[in-house]
Amino acid sequence: MTRKGWILFGAMAVLWGIPYLLIRVAVRELDPGALVLFRTAPAALLLMPVVTHQKAWPALVKNLKWIVVFGVVEFGIPWYFMSTSERHINSSLTSLIICAVPLFSVLASRFTRSHEPIGPRRLIGLIAGAVGVALLVGLDLKGGSLTWIGLMLVVCVGYAIGPIILATKLHDVPGPAVVCGAASVVALGWVPYDLFHWPAHISGETWLSLGVLSIFCTAGAFLVFFELIKEAGSSRSVVVVYSNTALAVVLGIVGLHEPFTIGIALGFPLIVIGSYLATTVARGVAHDTNRDANLPIYE
Repeated sequence: MTRKGWILFGAMAVLWGIPYLLIRVAVRELDPGALVLFRTAPAALLLMPVVTHQKAWPALVKNLKWIVVFGVVEFGIPWYFMSTSERHINSSLTSLIICAVPLFSVLASRFTRSHEPIGPRRLIGLIAGAVGVALLVGLDLKGGSLTWIGLMLVVCVGYAIGPIILATKLHDVPGPAVVCGAASVVALGWVPYDLFHWPAHISGETWLSLGVLSIFCTAGAFLVFFELIKEAGSSRSVVVVYSNTALAVVLGIVGLHEPFTIGIALGFPLIVIGSYLATTVARGVAHDTNRDANLPIYE
């Protein structure tokens, strides 16, 4: 991966590593449905000038049906389930489960006509990263609920289906237009529910969490991530999830007082090694990053 790719990769690790902590803070006062609205509506408004600058409104309207479907499976349902789960399981466990997304994505890509080859080197990297995350978090199923873990697996499925829709139905639509349209639809869809679940009080800490989630971790992150996909390709970009988890665990320890384990000391090196192997190409192997430039996977 190029130097620019690594810079974008590092930026994404931060932008999608901090939401786990922020969601955990926000759901103390907000219903998960309200959190989805507060995260998507400002992001949609911020991306509208970008869509206007790109003159992408006709493409958005023309492909609205599939943008709606994408929004539901990528934002509407997963973000509600994730926020609900974070009321019952800690941020480290949540981030660990999300790390199953690259494996779901690799499997899902087998059913599309445009997918990147997964050679031994990259497969070892994916496995090493997954093992590193497992050690890092020190997953203990007895400490969580199977119900909430099950909801998080549904989130992983949604995150795997979303890119298939992008690759097969929305590949010619600019990324900001897709995200703006999807976020708008999801926000409007949650309004009726939120009218009956509106919080009685929102503290300054929660407002700050919502602002960072929407402005930086959604609108800003998507713009950065589309650039990362163009630079490095979709399946290499997806392993940023491993770095997300590393940061999520650090923030969990510092901000939420989650326990430090031996797995953290063992897991970090494996995550670094796994990310490197999974994002580099063996000599002599050409890679076309343009063919799937609109195929992302999200936090």
